[in-house]
Amino acid sequence: MEDLAIRQILNKVSNGQLRVPAFQRGFVWDASKVAYLMDSLYKGYPIGSLLIWRTGERLKFERKLGPFKLPELEEDYPVDYILDGQQRITSIFGVFQTDLHPDGDDSWTNIYFDLSANNDVQESQIIALSPGDISPEIHFPLGVLFDTVGYRKATRELSDEAAEKIDVIQAIFKESQIPIQQIETDDRTTVAIVFERVNQRGVPLDTLQLLTAWTWSEEFDLHQKFNEINEELETFGFNEIDQNNNLLLRICSAVLAHDASVDTLISLNGSNVRERFREVSNGLKGAIDFLQSNLNVFSLENLPYPALLIPLSVFFAVPGNQQVNYSDEQRKQILQWFWRSCFSRRYNSQPTKTIRRDIKDIVHLREGHKSPLGSFAFVPVTPDFFSNQVFRMNNVNSKSFVLLLAQSRPKSFVSGNNVSLQEVLSEYNRKEFHHLYPRAYLRTVENEINYDMNCLANFCFISRSDNNALGGESPSRYRSKMPSDIAQILKHSMCPQSLFLDNFNSFILERSKVLAKAALEICL
Repeated sequence: MEDLAIRQILNKVSNGQLRVPAFQRGFVWDASKVAYLMDSLYKGYPIGSLLIWRTGERLKFERKLGPFKLPELEEDYPVDYILDGQQRITSIFGVFQTDLHPDGDDSWTNIYFDLSANNDVQESQIIALSPGDISPEIHFPLGVLFDTVGYRKATRELSDEAAEKIDVIQAIFKESQIPIQQIETDDRTTVAIVFERVNQRGVPLDTLQLLTAWTWSEEFDLHQKFNEINEELETFGFNEIDQNNNLLLRICSAVLAHDASVDTLISLNGSNVRERFREVSNGLKGAIDFLQSNLNVFSLENLPYPALLIPLSVFFAVPGNQQVNYSDEQRKQILQWFWRSCFSRRYNSQPTKTIRRDIKDIVHLREGHKSPLGSFAFVPVTPDFFSNQVFRMNNVNSKSFVLLLAQSRPKSFVSGNNVSLQEVLSEYNRKEFHHLYPRAYLRTVENEINYDMNCLANFCFISRSDNNALGGESPSRYRSKMPSDIAQILKHSMCPQSLFLDNFNSFILERSKVLAKAALEICL
């Protein structure tokens, strides 16, 4: 498609050919941004190209163009959907059009040329004004530039000098060409990928909006269904999943098509999504219940890789009110797969391919067949993993380490009572994890230590209140503040007795070996 003149854009919108798909966000520009765009057009500054998708297949769900309800288009006529540039097209149409009546606020269309303003390359000569601020002798309405009758009336009382200036302005806008890029296809996968890449420049693609438009019916709204799942998951402690619609969509695709890739997601049949959506809900809730019951995962933040939910949800996805009854052997194999995936950082490389393989293997496992789930090449965890890695809350290795500690059901260093893992891990934050060798103490011997004071092996489940009670003293000194049953506290913290010898280097080396042994056992 060649560049379009403003008049052509006005005609294409007015006759219904240029439309807005439902997955686009609404019109959000205010009057000042609209005026800024007009000033750029007037000065001949680049405003970027518009991206149009031409297709012979109408979408079931579309948006208005700002406050304007678009007319129907003749059948069998190609439709041009706006993929990028909706704000600009809506602004241009709203300011200059005279054919459609707005169905909503159109006050932002009141844009004027200031005849008294200096011709400045930086300062805007085109401004947005409210009715009370308009001076007819110096403020000329841009809205009449493409309206023959309106233009004649608006210029009738102007001086010859002012009229000549307005004639030049009108000519500039009539001659303005808007750059257009067009893709012509009925393949929605291509459209989705293009739309995603375009929107990576600004606000990320909301794939949920896109798929909602393609699966929508009067009885089913995918966005609403996900909202309902999120409300149910609040009781599970996974309420933050509502901020990860992309994960929910991939779970949906994996359950329904056993593939979580983008092209599969977009090609899902709308009626199939509607009819089988209960399986998606059952699968996700079953996966979360498994994680809580077997791994002490009480929040999405606890998962080293949120994508681990995808194959797990496939395993537990069943129709209606059914439940998946799994054997202890199946449970153990899933746990082995989970731990090996975490400690090997397997989902870092080729995640789409890896997830696809795991989905295939976990389906075989659910169906009672011999499955290779978790049998991938695995390099055993070594002590260096815990002595050389620094503790960071949102780091994959740190999250794996925290879950490893949780399996040992840690006890309070002050009371000796069991740590409430659900309470601590649901509110996942650093306040519940502190140094075994306090930093205040280590700074006094900083020249003698060989390991980073923030290495994994120096951390444990110690709440902020317990940490304050123990103080910043050496372990041998804060030992007196701990209960008498120290052996049990240390055992459940995977912590050797050498903690109290005040030899940081020896302790880190010994505890790293203890942690590596525990990690190896849990992966075998």
